[in-house]
This record gives sequence, structure tokens and C-alpha cells, in this order.
Amino acid sequence: MKVLVANRGEIACRVMAALRERGWRSVAVASEADRTALHARTADECVEIGPAAAAQSYLDIERILDAAKRSGAQAIHPGYGFLSENAAFASAVEAAGLVFLGPRGETMALLGDKRRARAVAIEAGVPVVPGWEGDPSDLGGATKAAAGIGWPVLVKAALGGGGKGMTRVSDAPALSEALEAAARVAKSAFGDASVFLEKAIPAPRHVEVQIFGDGKGHVVHLGERECSLQRRHQKVVEESPSSAIDADLRRRLTEAAVAIGRAVKYRSAGTCEFLVAPDGSFYFLEVNARIQVEHPVTELVTGRDLVHSQLELAETGEMPLVQEELVARGFAVEARVYAEDPDSGFLPQSGRLLRVEFPSGPWLRVDAGVATGDEITPHYDPMIAKVIAFGSSRERAWRRLARALDATVVHGPVTNLAFLRELVSREDVRRGEYHVTSIEETFLPERAGRVPDLSLLVAAAAIADRLGLSGNGVAARVIASGEEAPVDDPFDTLAGWRHS
Repeated sequence: MKVLVANRGEIACRVMAALRERGWRSVAVASEADRTALHARTADECVEIGPAAAAQSYLDIERILDAAKRSGAQAIHPGYGFLSENAAFASAVEAAGLVFLGPRGETMALLGDKRRARAVAIEAGVPVVPGWEGDPSDLGGATKAAAGIGWPVLVKAALGGGGKGMTRVSDAPALSEALEAAARVAKSAFGDASVFLEKAIPAPRHVEVQIFGDGKGHVVHLGERECSLQRRHQKVVEESPSSAIDADLRRRLTEAAVAIGRAVKYRSAGTCEFLVAPDGSFYFLEVNARIQVEHPVTELVTGRDLVHSQLELAETGEMPLVQEELVARGFAVEARVYAEDPDSGFLPQSGRLLRVEFPSGPWLRVDAGVATGDEITPHYDPMIAKVIAFGSSRERAWRRLARALDATVVHGPVTNLAFLRELVSREDVRRGEYHVTSIEETFLPERAGRVPDLSLLVAAAAIADRLGLSGNGVAARVIASGEEAPVDDPFDTLAGWRHS
């Protein structure tokens, strides 16, 4: 079979690796900016689909379908992001006589609307966060509802994900502006201005359950993932299993996820997301109707290849997984390496990767979308790779991840590697003592408040002086004395200078 991968970067390379193992041919799609990208080089063949702007290439349904037709592909894998949760795309693929390696379009449409997904969960007997789904233009009704729910509340976009359109509101005066702002973001990002209210659960954990269905009502789970280490609702580090839940809570969470999957006759891989309160109560959040970024940790602890399972389901039409055989063993943890600057609000970075080296070992896995010489462009998500470690104990898995991040080398654009190394080395994180706002409320303020080690700066400047990298050798003297450097020679200061 020939499969077109309607994506780019790391996930496209990941899917193509599974296709090669299965002996199937892969077709990449690439924008003008991605002509020489790793996923384009990795595929058996590549079809160019338009300009760098995603709206004119990776998000253009007609261009993707035309690429499939021109290449003779029989199936399309959407990966994650871009069109992966677009119900119209899924339906258009199947209407064109192609196999869509994901849920049906009608399932996406149902679960993609968080309000309708909440209704499915309630019908299935799964607890949801107390909320309000009235007319957001009715400020009086919204204010009354928020007071009844209990402040603070979250204003959320009805469609989409990634925390876009989500705002935490602590009192009535701020609600009007939050509703208007969320509606604007929702309209811009998802084409629908609908928003709703949910109660803000204090210090929750974000735990998700991987499910897989055959589209006929048979659904299994592959355990849970702990995704609470995040910032601005974007995950940074994920692990499986969660250290925050016991066997009874795990049973209830996985049963709830399977019940939701069965209610919609879910097909292929998907994820049910939950908030877990400090008292052990849990609430349904949403369903991600696609394969997740963090799926490797589930694969490592279960020994099951989720992409292979998607391919097998497409080929045979039969459920490839048996619940009784899905036993989790060991612990896995994943860190996302991005081209972004933690010291500048995690602003995305771009530029050529001058040198890229990833660690290797029997208990390590790296899913990468780039190699030395590739370009991180400003057009797309700046993920570089995911570094994943496995261990027979949680402590061993985290220790291996820390060593793996120390051994990861990325020269070129600024990355979050230093931040990740600090994060996974924290004792509270190693003990599993964190929740969804820990990074923003505790870790980042502590990091910003640290006083730099002057001796290290002096040593670095002295080396620069000795090597003739700071002009006439004033760098170390200036740093040590605190005096102002002369500015007649740009090489007389270390500002803006860095060694790869």
C-alpha cells in the first residue's frame, strides 16, 4: 500500500518509519519552504503542495487530495496538528475513495466541539467540570453562572485545542473582556467564536488516557500519561504511568475513557484528557481525535506500536489490540526539544542547525524531524525532537532522560535544552510533586530570580580574551570590575556574542 503523510517534521518522519517497517511506500508533501526538509528526504517520493504559508499548503485540503491523486496513494495519515482533527478533511479523504488513517469525520465533528463532547461524557456517566454553555453575549447570565459555579472560572473556546482562547477569570469585572477576547481568538484560530465557561480546578493534574477503537464499538485503553508539566497549556514533559494516581483511580479513569470511546464508536488512536483534583476526583476535559505528540511513552511501557496498529486496522478492518494483552511495564518519560528562547518568554527561534547530535542507548528513543544543516523556519512549529527514556523504575527513567538531555547537542538557533535540563533535575519534579501551573507559578519565577555566578562569567570572558574573541582583551576585566566597556569596537563586549 502507498500512504501519503499529510504532515511534516517529526511526526511525518515517525509515520514513514512505520511504513518502511511494514514494507509500504510513503509519499511526503512539502511546501516550498520544506523542499529539502528531512521528511521530504525520508519519503519514497515527495509532492510539492504550495507556498510556505501553511494555509496555502499543509492546511489546503484540495492540494493534499490532489497530491494523493497524483502520487497514486491509497491512504492518508494526518499525523498531529494541521488537518489532523479537521472533520471536513477526514470526510473529504473518504469521499475521494481513500483510506483515512484516523477517526471518521462525523466523530471528529462531534468530539471537536467541546460542548458536544461534554454531553457525550455526561451521557456515558463520566464526570465533567462544572460549567456554563449559555450565550456569551449575555454578560448578566454569564456572570450569574460564574458566581454559581464559583470563582475563578475558565473562559474556553468551544472548538480547537492547545489552550487557545482560554482565559482564567477571578472576578466579575474581568469577565466581559475575557469573553470578548476568547471569542476573537476562537474566531481567528478555529473559525467559530463560540465559547463557554468552566470552573477552574485549583492545582490539578492533567492526566490523559490513550484509547484505540475499531470503529464498531470495540475500544481498548493503553493506560494513562501524566502531562501536568506544561506552560501556557502546552506540554513540556510527559510520563507514563502517572505517579499521582493509585490503582483504583487508574481503573476509574481508563473505564471512563473507554466508555466515551464506545459511545461514539471511536476508530483508530485517540486520547481522552482529564483533570485530576488534589482530592482524587477527576473531570473529563476533551478528546483529541488523533495520535498524540506524546504517544512514544505509551509505546515504550506497553510495547505496542500505535502507528503500526493504525496501519493494521486500515488493512484488515479488525481490531489489532486485545485489552488483556495490554499490560504496562516500567516507566517512560519524554521531553520536547524546541527552538525557542526560555529567557525571552519562550519566543520561537529560527535559523540553520549548524550541528545536531542526539544520544543513543538501549533505553533511549529520539523522534526527530531535523538533522544537521536543516533549517528551522518561522512558518511552522519549531519542534526539533522528542527525547524519550525508559526504565524499570520511575527514578531510573528520569535519570536516563537527564543524561540524554545532557548529551543532546543543537548548535544554531537558541533552544530550550538548558531549561529542560534544569527542569528534569529538580528534586520536586523527580518526586512527582507538580501540577499544571507549577512551571509558571514556581519554576519560572525561581529561575528568573537566580543571581548569575559571576565567577563563571569571568572565566568565560577570560577564555574569550585569551582566544582573541573579544578584541583587545577587556571582557574579563570589565565583568570582574563592573566598569563600563568602551563601545568603539563591537568585539570589546560579550553582548550578542556566544560560542556554539
